[in-house]
Amino acid sequence: MTKCKFCGEKKTITKVLGYCKNCIRKGNKEILKDIIRAHYSARRIYALPEERPKKGILCGECANNCIIDKGQRGYCNLVENLNGRLFKVSDGDKGFLDYYLDPLPTNCVAEWLCPGCTGRGYPTYAYSRIAEYGYQNLAVFLKSCSLDCLFCQNWHFRRARPFEERKVSTVELCSKVTSSVSCVCWFGGDPSTQMQFTLTASKVMSQESKREGKIFRICWETNGLIREDYAAEAAQLSLETGGTIKFDLKVYNDELGIALLGRSQKQSFNMFKMLYDRFGQKKDIESFTISTLLIPGYVENEEVREISEFLSSIDNEIPYSLLAFSPNFLMYDLPTTSTRQADECYEVAKLCGLKNVHIGNRILLS
Repeated sequence: MTKCKFCGEKKTITKVLGYCKNCIRKGNKEILKDIIRAHYSARRIYALPEERPKKGILCGECANNCIIDKGQRGYCNLVENLNGRLFKVSDGDKGFLDYYLDPLPTNCVAEWLCPGCTGRGYPTYAYSRIAEYGYQNLAVFLKSCSLDCLFCQNWHFRRARPFEERKVSTVELCSKVTSSVSCVCWFGGDPSTQMQFTLTASKVMSQESKREGKIFRICWETNGLIREDYAAEAAQLSLETGGTIKFDLKVYNDELGIALLGRSQKQSFNMFKMLYDRFGQKKDIESFTISTLLIPGYVENEEVREISEFLSSIDNEIPYSLLAFSPNFLMYDLPTTSTRQADECYEVAKLCGLKNVHIGNRILLS
């Protein structure tokens, strides 16, 4: 319990922000200026661009739409303006990433409903009526992001040096899809900053699998800041292969989004609605699912209610997973999510009309 720097009340507050949720949500300009400075400091530690550039040449790789001047880099740190031309570390031929093979069933955000962990969609999209024991997931961690989450669970990618370190070719990654690999999951960081690569590699993997008569699902786990045409391609690939697009919708309130993520996530909510209105769910599996990390003191009942009302207004059967928070990165001083908080948020989501609500990472609950 810490005193809020604005209202003076003792609440669950992280030192890196210094303000309580209620004061942040009110949108006080001085509070937001102070919070933005905290993000600048956090990015400066790892020599990352402090803000999204707004002068120069449009990148257009993700929904941040950075406009990059000579000598500058985009917010993702993967694009640089060299003498008036943009040089991109990642493209259709190579990506900046790590990868590994993960035995199924795995601890994916969508493990409670995906074909590889549950057998849903058998025999079209799954090899088994239950979990695909003996098969593997190709887990691909993209080492860049379009947000700046102060609680990032995978913050270590910030240490990477994309212009100096090794990149992975499409050919190398696709060669890892052997007979025992039944799906690929693009996560990170976030795929939104390297969609050219993920789409190119996904198409090659899918085509090869079809030729061999294999089941091969394609999944994305993203914050939703994807360029619209890329997002539509990704959704189509997931729908065709029985994969899942997992949207990480963290905060509905704009001011709280700026505080926790470095920007509002409104574009992400709009992107999800656009995709869902266009594609919807497949008949026998869930192609779209949403998750929210329950952060003590910040993402609680009110935030879950706002997100749940948004989802319910689209389709009250959209799967919604509430994830337990574990102290990490610059919000290491907060407690883990309590069982009480998770249960309360679960009830809030159900009261908003959602029929398919799940509590994930229960092992982390205090």
